[in-house]
Amino acid sequence: MSLAQAAFMAAKESGADVHASSLFRKAEDYYLKAKSSYRRKYFNKAKEYAILSKKYSEQAEYSAVRKKALEGNAE
Repeated sequence: MSLAQAAFMAAKESGADVHASSLFRKAEDYYLKAKSSYRRKYFNKAKEYAILSKKYSEQAEYSAVRKKALEGNAE
């Protein structure tokens, strides 16, 4: 859970909510599902969702950083 949270926060800080919104939305959705499952003590589901959240968060962060870099080079 903590890795998923860290990845999600890093994606958010990189501006992924603006520059990679579809990936960021998926990451957020899975992160919220993981938290909910964990609270309900469905640990296997929580782990599954946390892994997916981490995956999409990392993709969103990479995409956002890449788009920012490309926009910076265009100027």
